[in-house]
This record gives sequence, structure tokens and C-alpha cells, in this order.
Amino acid sequence: MKIGFCMLLWTTHVTEKHKGILEKLKATGYDGVEVPVFEGTPDHFAKVGRMLDDLGLGRTAITIVPTEDKNPIGKDAAQRKAAVEYLKYVVDCTAALGANCVGGPLAQTLGHFSGKAPTDAERVRAKGVHRKVGDYAQKQGVRLAIEAVNRFETYFVNTMLDLAAYLDFVDHPAVQGMYDTFHANLEEADPIGAIETIKPHMIHVHISENDRGVPGRGHVPWGPTFKALKKTGYDGWLTIEAFGRALPDLAAATRIWRDLSETPDVVYEEGFRTIRNGWRKA
Repeated sequence: MKIGFCMLLWTTHVTEKHKGILEKLKATGYDGVEVPVFEGTPDHFAKVGRMLDDLGLGRTAITIVPTEDKNPIGKDAAQRKAAVEYLKYVVDCTAALGANCVGGPLAQTLGHFSGKAPTDAERVRAKGVHRKVGDYAQKQGVRLAIEAVNRFETYFVNTMLDLAAYLDFVDHPAVQGMYDTFHANLEEADPIGAIETIKPHMIHVHISENDRGVPGRGHVPWGPTFKALKKTGYDGWLTIEAFGRALPDLAAATRIWRDLSETPDVVYEEGFRTIRNGWRKA
């Protein structure tokens, strides 16, 4: 098991100016970080990767589908073509970073709603996009970890049952899924049991408290969560995803209207202990 921290607490674009934060995460004991791929070129991410190599930090990547013109489930063929090209760009940046996994809500445009439940036609359209991108990613040693996100942010896949069924439908080794404790807390009748549901496809895990703040201070059942993850044989990243108000646009997008911790340091210091100690006890 490896412990990671998502850089979205501080930035949507990691550069050399974040080296001090990265050094603090390394000193705390983190094995690596999750790097946002929202902008920048593969050359930029290769440079970030070299900085992480120098610091001895591993890495994964995270992104979203930002606009409706790139929607993988869109009716217009131009939308789906743009989705393929955008996700290929993300794969290029992820590979340049030196990461082998990029996660996030990659099944649809974040925040877009049809006003209806997902349809079979949307599933077929998304499958076409993800299989094309999967073929491209596989050649570069990268896998997609599609995230099921709560009903207030997306509608295509909200639960582990939704996600597992969709990934079975896509049936591609480079297109897999992640489990996120925040979204499971909102959507799952049995968040712990849902881990078993996604087990065949689970290649990444987000550790996020029920309020998006400090892991261990809320009501996510960490002991049973770690025990269930360990029982599946999971040995990948446990990456903390927490949010704050440092980035106004991101705070608005994630609906953060108050401070969730005294300082960012508290989030990564207490969060690290929550994972380390909880995993040892599980």
C-alpha cells in the first residue's frame, strides 16, 4: 500500500513553485502525490516528473472532462471525437509525468445534467470513447481509473454498482475504476459492502472525509473501510483528496463555503496518521 496526497488542495497546476509543499509531504512520510492534469503540455509534466523523481515521490494523475463540447456521452459525434482527443492529451501528460494511472470522473462532463437517468444510448456512446482511449493508453502503460461521483455533480455513474456494470460493459484492461470514500458516503446504502462490488475493477482509492476536510475528523468509518480494502488484497494508492478555499474557482466548483481545517498542514499531517495507523490496525 502507498499513501498519496492530491495536490488540488493547493493548485490545479503543479510547477516548481510548489516544491516546498512537495518537500513537506515527503518529510511527513507520503510515498507520492496526485498531480492535476487540467492544463499544460507533456513537456511541462515531464519536468514535474523529474522534480518528483529528485524528491523521491511517486505519482498518479487526476483530471475531469471540463466542458460539454468534450462530453463522452454527448449525442453529437463531434463531442465524442473531442472527448477522445482530450483524453488522449491527458494520457500523454500522464505518461510524461511518469505516472501509470489517471483518475477522475472521466465518463461525462462534470456538472452537466440531461435531467433524466442515464440511457443505454449514452452507455454505448461512452463505451466507444473509452475503448478508443483505452487502446491509446495501454500502449503508453497508462490506465484510466473512472470515478463514480455523487448525483449532485454527475448522473452517468453514481455508485459502485453503476461503475462496475459500466466497466464490465466497456471490457478493456486499461479502463478501470476507483473507490472514493466521500462519494460512497453520499451514494452507497452500504459503503463498506460497495468495496467488494468494485473489487474486480478497483485500481485506485481516494481517501476523503465526509465533509472534504481532515480524514479522521468526520464520520467515515475508517476502521471498517481499511479492513475491507485490505481484505480484497488491494495494494495500490490510498490518496487523500481534500479541498479548501485557497483556489476560489475550485472552491466554488466543489461547493466549499467554509474553512474545513485550521491549515493545509493539519490536513496532510493528521490524514497521513489516519491512513498509516488505520491500515496497520486493519
